[in-house]
Amino acid sequence: MEIRRATTVAELVAAQHLYDGPARPGWAARFLAAPGHLMLIAYVDGVPAGMVSGVEMLHPDKGAEMCLYELSVDEAYRRRGIGRALTGALAGVARERGCYGMWVGVDTDNAPALATYRSAGADDDGEFAMLAWGFGDEAEEAR
Repeated sequence: MEIRRATTVAELVAAQHLYDGPARPGWAARFLAAPGHLMLIAYVDGVPAGMVSGVEMLHPDKGAEMCLYELSVDEAYRRRGIGRALTGALAGVARERGCYGMWVGVDTDNAPALATYRSAGADDDGEFAMLAWGFGDEAEEAR
């Protein structure tokens, strides 16, 4: 297995089977151009087997922290340590960037994700509620 940072739209599109939906080249280009956004892809025999995306977040009184935005491992490659390795690699990038920490939001009933993150050194930080605003078609058209 080899883990590399995605730097091209083609790499992001080639890994789209790991996302919730198909990649859009325009959004992929925007992702790559956005400061603090990154994706690491794990390759097994040259095939994208897993990915983790992160967003470096800044605040005036806290400094920088990394949000693990999404982790996915292709079903055929699960239970081989790829998720743990990707999480560790993202934590390494966060340290290199001077982040004071890294966090991820996980559904409390998502046992595989919780096990992966704990095995990569994460500690439970309590339960929380996640609230969301949906902007529907208007947001879609703006992109």
